[in-house]
Amino acid sequence: MTDLVAVARSLFGEGKGLLAADESVHTATTRLASFGIPAGAEMRRQFRELFIGAEGIERYLSGVILFPESLTEKGDDKKPFPKSLATRGILPGVKVDLGLEPIAASPQEFITNGLIGLPERLAEYKKQGAVFSKWRAAFRIDGDTLPSAEAMHENAKRLASYAKEAQTAGLVPILEPEVLYEGTHSRQRSRAAMAQVFQILFSVLDEHAVDCAGMVLKTSMALSGNDSGKRDTPEEVALDTLGSLLEHVPRQIAGVMFLSGGQTPDQATENLAAISGRAKEIDAPWPLTFSYARALQEEALALWKGKEENVSAAREAFLARLAKVSATLSA
Repeated sequence: MTDLVAVARSLFGEGKGLLAADESVHTATTRLASFGIPAGAEMRRQFRELFIGAEGIERYLSGVILFPESLTEKGDDKKPFPKSLATRGILPGVKVDLGLEPIAASPQEFITNGLIGLPERLAEYKKQGAVFSKWRAAFRIDGDTLPSAEAMHENAKRLASYAKEAQTAGLVPILEPEVLYEGTHSRQRSRAAMAQVFQILFSVLDEHAVDCAGMVLKTSMALSGNDSGKRDTPEEVALDTLGSLLEHVPRQIAGVMFLSGGQTPDQATENLAAISGRAKEIDAPWPLTFSYARALQEEALALWKGKEENVSAAREAFLARLAKVSATLSA
């Protein structure tokens, strides 16, 4: 029987975090196109291989979140990606939700799909090598009206149902209630929205008898909206992000991971450094780490451009950014 608590805690190794390489086909296609890279199944595989196949990533990564198609893809070493990661001591995980759709009664907001057939998918993913899973919910801020109570409660129910199913299947659930960066809101409004989401989520998790010690929270940071005209200092971000977490997140959970959520690589690195430093000062009750996608990938993709001759330079940039982000955890 899988020791979910031990697996969850192992995702928080000293100076290590997660690479979120779980872009859907649509997201991966869009991401690659933004760098002038033509998309397709083989190019998506090469995109993942660029990062997963980089030598030395085990110094900085405890896990990698994969998209389901990547569980069966092979790297240039001819090993399936989950096996290639596991042999280097990196835990393979998988995104298990089926994406967002607008809420009928509130079309500006989203609900996450994927509960139908979830037990069967989880069992298959475990056979393919996954040891943890991830489900994302997204919450839009608009003045004092959004996120709505309906969006928060319905997404909390689905997150809790997913978490219970994942634990039953022997997979550690990562729950990602993302309060979106897009908008004109203030940092204080972001903090308040995060607090509402956390409060409702952990109440519903308790109702579903989810073992918090065997789960991980992946959250956004408290940030002023990207169209607000305000650039928060890392110290401000740290104060409000940790404030929201400390008020509403139980100390029993295995740990907290931060997503980069549209921040630049430098912004995501500087804000994580401030959060980590502040957490040490106040003796926060859970370990903290990163679970970044674009903030780790962007510089490498700009160099790679989908060309074999650029792989080495792109991987150097990726490892350099990983080292910078990792260093924030032990500063």
